[in-house]
Amino acid sequence: MSKIVSIGTAVPAFCHKQADILQFMQMVYAPTEADRRKMRYLYNQSGIEKRFSVVSDYGRPLSEWKFYPQSEGLEPFPTLEQRMAIYHKQAPLLSVDAIRDCLHNVLHDHEVTHFITVSCTGMSAPGLDLQVMDMMDLGKSIFRTSVNFMGCYAAIHALRLADALCKAERNAKVLIVCTELCTLHFQREATLDNIISSMLFGDGSAAALVVSDDVPLEGLTIDSFHSEVIVKGKRDMAWEISSTGFLMTLTSYVPDLIEEDFSEVMDKVLDGASRNDVSHWCLHPGGKRILEAMQKSTGINPPALLHSYDVLKQHGNLSSATILFVLKRMLADKNAIRKMVGVALGPGLTVETFTAHY
Repeated sequence: MSKIVSIGTAVPAFCHKQADILQFMQMVYAPTEADRRKMRYLYNQSGIEKRFSVVSDYGRPLSEWKFYPQSEGLEPFPTLEQRMAIYHKQAPLLSVDAIRDCLHNVLHDHEVTHFITVSCTGMSAPGLDLQVMDMMDLGKSIFRTSVNFMGCYAAIHALRLADALCKAERNAKVLIVCTELCTLHFQREATLDNIISSMLFGDGSAAALVVSDDVPLEGLTIDSFHSEVIVKGKRDMAWEISSTGFLMTLTSYVPDLIEEDFSEVMDKVLDGASRNDVSHWCLHPGGKRILEAMQKSTGINPPALLHSYDVLKQHGNLSSATILFVLKRMLADKNAIRKMVGVALGPGLTVETFTAHY
C-alpha cells in the first residue's frame, strides 16, 4: 500500500482575467461583430474567471506584447523553438516552487528516493528531471523517470507508478511533479479546436509526495486504480506536435461521449460499492461541460464537485496538474474522507481513476 502525504502547487507570475484574454482572442480570431459576440458568449459560459501564464501578452494591449509580434497576422509567428526556449527556462522554476510547497515541513530534499516528472507541453534531453535535480538537493543517484505527452490524465498514471514503486520498496519516498505551460501553444488559425483550447487552458505546476505504508508519515491511503479507453472517442481528444507548437483537438462531442459512457466506467471502479459510499469525488475539471457531463452520467450531487468547479474558475484547465490542484483542496478536509474516487480524462479518450481513503 502507499499513501499521498502532501501536495504543493505553484502558478506563474502573470494572472490574466478571462475578460482580458477574451479581448486578446477576439483581436486574433474574431474579425466581425458576429464572431465577437459568439466568442463573448463562449467565454461567459466557460466557468473560468482567471488563468495564469508564463506569457504576459494575453492580458495586455497590443503595444505591450513581448512574445507575439505587434503586427497583422502575428507575423513572424513564434516557432516551436521559441516556445520551447521559454519552457526550458520557466518549467524548472515553476516545478521547484511546487515541490518546495509540497515538501515544506514534511521531508528534506535529500530524503526523496524516487522522482517522477510529468509534462505534455514541453520536452528536451537533458530534461525537466535533471534541471530540477540541479536546482535542488536531490541525490545524484536518485531513481527518476518521466511521463510525457499523456495529457490531462497523466498525474494519475504517475500516482500509479509511485504506488508500484512504494509496494516494491518499503522505504520509498516518491516525489511527483506535474508542470504544464499550456498557454505557450496558442495557435492563430480560427478553428473551433484552437478557439476552445485558448479559452480553457492555463499554466501551473503541482507536486505530490507518495510514500510506502512503512514510512511513518500520515497520508491518504491509495486503494486501487482503474484505466479504460473509450475507443469511439479516439480522435475527439488529441494532442499533436507541429512546427508552430502543440495542437489540441477537443471536439464538442467529448461531453456527449462522457455522459453516455462514464457511468459504466464508474461501476467498474466502485466494484460493487454504492455511489452513496463515496464521500469525495475528485474530478478533473477539463471544462464546465465535461464536469456537467460526468455529474449527469453518475447522478453526483453538484455540491460534491465544488472543488473541481472552483479550480476551473480560478485556474482553468492545467492539463496534468489540474487533478492535484483539486486533490490539494480536498486534503484540507482529510478527516471527512471515507472513500474518494479520483478521475481524469485525456487523449484516447482515456479515463484514468483511483480510489483512496483516510
